[in-house]
Amino acid sequence: MSDATQPEPDRIEGAPHPRETVRLFGQDSAQADFLQAFSSDRLHHGWLITGPRGVGKATLAWQIARFLLATPLAQGDGLFGAPAPPTDLHVDEEHPVSRRIMAGSEPGLFALRRPYDEKAKRLKAQITVDEVRRLKNFFALSAADGGRRVVIVDAADDMNVNAANALLKLLEEPPARTTLLLVSHQPSRLLPTIRSRCRELRLAPLEAADMAQALAATDIEQADADAAALAALSGGSVGEAVRLMQQDGLKLYADLVKLMSTLPDLSRPHAIALAESAAGRGKEDRLDLLLGLFDRALIRLARTGATGHPPIPEAAKAEAETFQRLCPTPGAARQWAQLAQVQGERLRHGRAVNVEAGSLVLSSFLALQDGCPRS
Repeated sequence: MSDATQPEPDRIEGAPHPRETVRLFGQDSAQADFLQAFSSDRLHHGWLITGPRGVGKATLAWQIARFLLATPLAQGDGLFGAPAPPTDLHVDEEHPVSRRIMAGSEPGLFALRRPYDEKAKRLKAQITVDEVRRLKNFFALSAADGGRRVVIVDAADDMNVNAANALLKLLEEPPARTTLLLVSHQPSRLLPTIRSRCRELRLAPLEAADMAQALAATDIEQADADAAALAALSGGSVGEAVRLMQQDGLKLYADLVKLMSTLPDLSRPHAIALAESAAGRGKEDRLDLLLGLFDRALIRLARTGATGHPPIPEAAKAEAETFQRLCPTPGAARQWAQLAQVQGERLRHGRAVNVEAGSLVLSSFLALQDGCPRS
């Protein structure tokens, strides 16, 4: 376990770390699949936990780790027969394993993550082969107690080629009583041989009710915000919903919808003010958020014409009315979808070559007026 004083690559700023999250919401199916495998003595040694970023993959990995380390290895049926199979992954917070995990001192658990560079004073960009090699000492030291060992790789996407090949050898010849939990946001980028040696647990985006419970459990200020709107704009990702709350994303999206409501004659003063709000040094996070919400708005707009009804739930005041007016038909939906693709590529290129942020955003807003379907 890493030094708790160092930054952690798997922590969302302002939210509890996955090891500190007691309950996982909206992922009952994945938990049930794992418990079924555990109870039927078909516990695979490698598990690939996939799904969109921020839906609870790391939380599930830490819950599984806590469960496995707190559950004794089978010793036969005993005098009173086999124990009843577990119905959930919950382990009491006062259990010795839970306390050791919280303290970062559980000898049976190894978290393989991007390391901290002491010289550069920042997290490294990749998980290197040197980090994977540290597992050799972990397995040697943890073998003494004869219990289970668990390795969490978060995220497996961060491994460079050498690290991935080193981990593959462990998946091909896993040490006894070892379970490897690989968290992956983009499993298609992993080596096919790694994917083939793991059983997949896929997590789904959260619905509004689960999002509300998950946000309430974080104790984050504004956690009582519109959970339905947050679920819609975040793609069902708790991590993204937290970012939206921390950066006033719902208001920013409402401002975007208000700007779009002025089409086909775009309000230039409004467009300039919105673009300038994300321009300049120190506003990189707001710029990223604004561009992401702009893309989301165009997708929701095109979907309105394609499906014949506005997105549900409404994520901003007058969103439904505005989108139905601007995109009433499948033909209009195709035009907006094409505009979204062109502008997305243009924005990515502009960011890559460091085009001034205000000009980049403003030109994209003005493109709405040029590309707006005319009746």
